[in-house]
Amino acid sequence: MTSNATPDDRPLTLAPLDEKVDHVRGSPGGHLIIEYGDYECPYSRQAFHAIEHVEQQLRGNMRFAFRHFPLTTIHPHALAAAAAAEAAALQDQFWDMHELLFHRQKALEDGDLLGYAAQLGLDVAAFDRDRVSDAVVERIRRDVDSGVASGQVLGTPTLFIDGTVHRGGYDPPTLLAELAS
Repeated sequence: MTSNATPDDRPLTLAPLDEKVDHVRGSPGGHLIIEYGDYECPYSRQAFHAIEHVEQQLRGNMRFAFRHFPLTTIHPHALAAAAAAEAAALQDQFWDMHELLFHRQKALEDGDLLGYAAQLGLDVAAFDRDRVSDAVVERIRRDVDSGVASGQVLGTPTLFIDGTVHRGGYDPPTLLAELAS
């Protein structure tokens, strides 16, 4: 767990992984990478590709969790994309939507998101309702609040490896070396 002191001496901590709430995949026995990301951020997209590569290299012998941190002041579609991922999660399709959103990062308009839901075979009417629901908004807020509370999430992507913020590169060789240490 990352722990620092704030100017008023409140401890800053990384919210622990919650298997019932967080979007997590991979081996429980492996190293854990938690990413705070933004679907419209080109750097989060680079991290997405790097983490996929690392997962393949390690043959699933790691855990990966994604938490939303939409930078709405510079990415006008980031919040809608996060809501689309959460609405897809309600139909057990988070990871498929996650992948689509990063692969089609330049197409995140409302019609695009509805099209992705249809492409994934989701109940599009339920998806459309869910993505604007209080539950989805609260789920995204939970991630953002946990990133802010850590005191370490200042932009995207921000990676934590085994509970410690990773300030190095997020290319595959750097991540593999960090996971090997």
